[in-house]
Amino acid sequence: MHAPLITKYIYQIRSRNGAIVDNLQIYGRDEEDAQRKLQQMYRHCEILETRVVSPERNSTSSYEDILSLISNNS
Repeated sequence: MHAPLITKYIYQIRSRNGAIVDNLQIYGRDEEDAQRKLQQMYRHCEILETRVVSPERNSTSSYEDILSLISNNS
């Protein structure tokens, strides 16, 4: 069973008092989930920019790969 992919979204927002908040990083299953979390923290904010950081996929390693790494470091 694979773990669900979590994507990092980076926002620039204007808070309700007019302050600009840049490089606000929020993780979510999708953009809607990330925006929901953002709105919970910054109510009535205006989203100025959204960037998506691609999720990293875990590569599978074999037992032999791990032993090779250990023996190379010794």
